[in-house]
Amino acid sequence: MASFREYANLDGLGLAELVRRREITPRELFQSAMEVLERIDPSINAVAFTMEGEAEAALRAGPPDGPFMGVPFLAKDLVISYAGVPTNCGSRLTQGFTRPFDSELVLRFRRAGLITIAKTTTPELGLCASTESVLHGATRNPWHLDRVVGGSSGGSAAAVAAGIAPLGHANDGGGSIRIPASCCGLVGLKPTRGRNPLGPDLGDMWAGLVAEHVVTRSVRDTAAMLDCTAGPAPGDPYYAPSEAQPFLAAIRRDPPELRIAVMVETFAGDPVDPVCRRSTLDTAVLLEQLGHKLEHAVPRFEVAAYAGAHAVILCANLAAFMEDVGRQLGRTLGPETLEPMSRWVLEEGRRLTAGDLVRAQCALNATSRQIAPFFETYDILLTPTLASPPVPIGYLFGEEDGAELRRRTLAFAPFTHVFNGTGQPALSLPARWDPDGLPIGVQLVARYAADAQLLQLAAQLERARPWRQQPPAIGCGGQEDF
Repeated sequence: MASFREYANLDGLGLAELVRRREITPRELFQSAMEVLERIDPSINAVAFTMEGEAEAALRAGPPDGPFMGVPFLAKDLVISYAGVPTNCGSRLTQGFTRPFDSELVLRFRRAGLITIAKTTTPELGLCASTESVLHGATRNPWHLDRVVGGSSGGSAAAVAAGIAPLGHANDGGGSIRIPASCCGLVGLKPTRGRNPLGPDLGDMWAGLVAEHVVTRSVRDTAAMLDCTAGPAPGDPYYAPSEAQPFLAAIRRDPPELRIAVMVETFAGDPVDPVCRRSTLDTAVLLEQLGHKLEHAVPRFEVAAYAGAHAVILCANLAAFMEDVGRQLGRTLGPETLEPMSRWVLEEGRRLTAGDLVRAQCALNATSRQIAPFFETYDILLTPTLASPPVPIGYLFGEEDGAELRRRTLAFAPFTHVFNGTGQPALSLPARWDPDGLPIGVQLVARYAADAQLLQLAAQLERARPWRQQPPAIGCGGQEDF
C-alpha cells in the first residue's frame, strides 16, 4: 500500500498507473484518501459530506479501465447531480435538494475510472469569491489557515492542495475555477464555452457564462481529464469545435513560438499588489527565455458595461433559481434560508425586466466582438490571476451590503470574469509564493477553442519551472505529514 507521502505526491495519472501495474488496489487508494480526509479536513473544512456509498458501489463494480482508473475524486456540491445524492449548493435554502439522475459530466467522470469519495464545500449558490457560508462555515487555506481559499470551487481546491485527492470537480461562472486555483497553488482551467456538457438538466447556464472542469496538481491531469469529458451530449445547444488530437498528446510537445501579450494592471488601469505584478513579469521573462515573443498590450472593451451585464445575468438567473427551488422544497426566501448577499441578488433579480436581460446578453456579445480582434494579433494573454494574495477570511463574506461585497470581489478578482463572457479558455497556474508562504497564480488566456495550445504552453511552463516541491503547511507532505 502506498504511504501517505506517496499518495499525496503523485498526481491522478500517477496513481492510476500504480493501479494498472497492480502495485496498489483502488480500495487501498480509497482507504488512503479517507484516512487523509479524516485527519486533514478538521483543519481546513473543505468537505461538505462524504460519499462512501457511491465509492463502495464503484469499488464493488470495479472502476472502468479509464485514464484515472481507481483514483479518488471530489465533487463540488454545486450544479452537477449524482442521482439521489443532495446538491446543497452551500445553502440552507437548497439543503437536501436532489435530482433522480446523474449529470452527463458525472457519467463521464465515472467512465474515466474516478471514484467519488466526497462532495466539497462551496459558498452559497456559488456567489462568493471566498468559500464561506452559514451552512458550512469557512473553508481555510492549507497554506495559511487565516486566508481564503477563493470561490466558488474553494472546497475542491483546498482538499486537492492538502492531498485528500489529486483532482476535484470545479465550475466557473466568473473565475470560480481560476480564483481557487490561484489561492491554493493548483492548475485551474476554464475550458472554452461548450467544451464540457451541462446536461441533461441544463443546456446553457447564465447565458453561457458557466463552464465545468476540475482543479488539479498537474497540467497533465487537467489535459487528460478534458480528454475524458469534452464533447457534446445529445441535445446540447452548442459545443466547442473538436481538437485535432487528444489534449494529453498535445502537451507532450512544446508549442511553436507564440506571440504573447502581457498586462500587469487591471482592465480599468488600476494597479495590483506588487507580488502579483512581479509574478506576472517573472513568468513573462521565463516565456521569453522559452522562445516566445512578449509585448505589453491590453485588450480594450467597455469594462463597466461588461461588469453590469455580468451582474444582470447572474442576478436574473439566480433569482429565478431561488424562487423555483423555494417552491419545490416548500421554503420561504428570507434570512432564515438565505445569506445577505443572496438576498441582495434576489432583490436585484426581481427588479429586472426581460428587456434588461436581453440588453445584458447583447452587451456580452459586444464585449466578445471588442476583444476577439486582440486575439488575432496575439496568441496568448498573460495576466495576474488575482489583484492580491489571498485575503483574510471574512473580508469577502458576511457584509450586509451586497453591492459592497461585489465591489470587494471585483477588486480582488478583476481579471477572470470577462473571459466567461467571451467564452475563451483561460487557465491559472502557480507562479510563486509570497513572503507569507501564500501561492500566487498567473492567468493565461487563449483565443476561442484553442484549449490545446493553452495547455501546451502551461505544460511547457510546468516543465521549465516545476511548482510541486513546496507542500502546504496543512496537508500530506507538510507539517501534518504522516
